[in-house]
Amino acid sequence: MANDEYDYLFKVVLIGDSGVGKSNLLSRFTRNEFNLDSKSTIGVEFATRSIQVDDKTIKAQIWDTAGQERYRAITSAYYRGAVGALLVYDTTKEQTFTNCERWLKELREHADTNIVIMLVGNKTDQKHIRDVATQRGVKFAEEHSDPNDEKKRVSFIETSALDATNVELAFQTILTEIYRIVSSATLESGNSGQAALGDRKVVEISKTQDADAKGKCC
Repeated sequence: MANDEYDYLFKVVLIGDSGVGKSNLLSRFTRNEFNLDSKSTIGVEFATRSIQVDDKTIKAQIWDTAGQERYRAITSAYYRGAVGALLVYDTTKEQTFTNCERWLKELREHADTNIVIMLVGNKTDQKHIRDVATQRGVKFAEEHSDPNDEKKRVSFIETSALDATNVELAFQTILTEIYRIVSSATLESGNSGQAALGDRKVVEISKTQDADAKGKCC
């Protein structure tokens, strides 16, 4: 697909501890690949994929931020312009779930107040060593959602990048939700969308920047 053949460009960030499977979720969704020997992300990398929602082409630019503490100062800048975030933890490691509290706090400090957030429990294929029950993820999402404000809701899903369970659904769901917010705000504002999250410039990334960044992507 040519660079200019999209209606909206949405920047989505993947956050969470190192080793929870963020990079493999990214590669599974954008390239349908899984790497058992994937190494920890250093700094940030991103990939893109376009999907159809209604009659619109939505181009997702998905950023994989490093989970290691020593890169936190670098990655905080990448929250800027993001309209969606997947907060990922490893269902086999309790500490990665516990740390979601801190990640969510950081996200809400640095990102736009209306960012769409999805909590993702990854590695569900490893049922024999599961450490975090599904209901705990559900409860976390409920406790960190504002029942009176749809834009302050945290959704929840469990995935497996290894066997591809719910990976497509997770990204499709968050991108569709972002699109619904943008399109409804566009209708309310009565313009082409610039006053809402915006058309094409929604993530503060122009088409020129998008094309330039391609050469720097992993």
